[in-house]
Amino acid sequence: MTATLVLEDGTVLAGQGFGAQADAVFELVFNTSMTGYQEILTDPSYRGQGVLFTVSHIGNVGINLEDDESTHPQVSAAVVRALSPVVSNWRAALSLPEWLAQHGVPGISGVDTRFLTRKLRDGGTQKAALSTKGTPPETLLQMARDWPGLDGRDMVREVTCPEPYHWCGDEGSKWVESVSSNQLSVNSRPLSIVAYDFGIKENILRHLASYGANVTVVPADTPARDVLAMKPDGVFLSNGPGDPAGLPYAVEATRQLIESNVPIFGICLGHQLIGRALGAETYRLKFGHHGGNHPVLRMADKKVLITAQNHNYCVRPGDLDLEEVEITYQSLNDGSLEGMRLKHKPVMSVQFHPEAAPGPHDAHDIFAEFFGMMSDER
Repeated sequence: MTATLVLEDGTVLAGQGFGAQADAVFELVFNTSMTGYQEILTDPSYRGQGVLFTVSHIGNVGINLEDDESTHPQVSAAVVRALSPVVSNWRAALSLPEWLAQHGVPGISGVDTRFLTRKLRDGGTQKAALSTKGTPPETLLQMARDWPGLDGRDMVREVTCPEPYHWCGDEGSKWVESVSSNQLSVNSRPLSIVAYDFGIKENILRHLASYGANVTVVPADTPARDVLAMKPDGVFLSNGPGDPAGLPYAVEATRQLIESNVPIFGICLGHQLIGRALGAETYRLKFGHHGGNHPVLRMADKKVLITAQNHNYCVRPGDLDLEEVEITYQSLNDGSLEGMRLKHKPVMSVQFHPEAAPGPHDAHDIFAEFFGMMSDER
């Protein structure tokens, strides 16, 4: 199966197709993680995007039934240098091409991913189109240029849950070590958390459950009054895809929750929603942060954490009132805002992913800060 990848600037690359026989249009981004392609491909934050893997060899461990971050692949396409012809892992249930084909996702291998990565790094993110069924390059180019892109769009409605549910999955298990309640000075009933699903990763839910919390997940458009009526000890704002400027309803709910003084913790898109609720603008990064090797500086003690990240938009720190907002983390790659907390309200957020999956575990303890904040408020 041959494949053709065309970028909006007219670049055309030919390669071998795998996965589904299909056409796809998307925003092409590169991910620098060395492992964890299954977790990356099932991360809902990648909705509307195609992932270009900078690691050269993909597919060798196949696909298993345990490492998904959502119920199915969320990416529009996969772009790799070399696709492993052999699956070698005792947990593997099927191969990467078989899995992508089952879910209608096309892929291309045998292309120069170093060339593509440098093009995106130097020139910025581009729209692209991929065909594994023979669509001519000139048609793909027009498809890419006609596609509206992600700016200003509400991609969250494509990935959020349709109705509330209680997380009944893993509480720690092999992914996350369970935390005893005495480490958190919680000696009464379990803490109750309402988690907004803007595209939440399952490893986040595992972390919240590992502290013994009762976690209720609600759809992205749930009004703040409905959440407050549940009388939660804390509210979690999840990661998710696309542009926070396209989510005015979520920004308004976040603003009302902040005013209510309920403890709030936001990750990635949740962090951006808090920023916008505080009056800050968000802006598009040149090529985004996608990978498991991003250094951030913890401002309190100047310690460096290596973090997992996946975002194209960022909060503009100059718009924040520093009399009310404390900057807690900063990117060492480009100086962008990576974390904040309110000085007079129980609200904290980080732009990176402390749950990893995949990625380093340097930032796992940030969940303990959230639980400590909820315990202090009880």
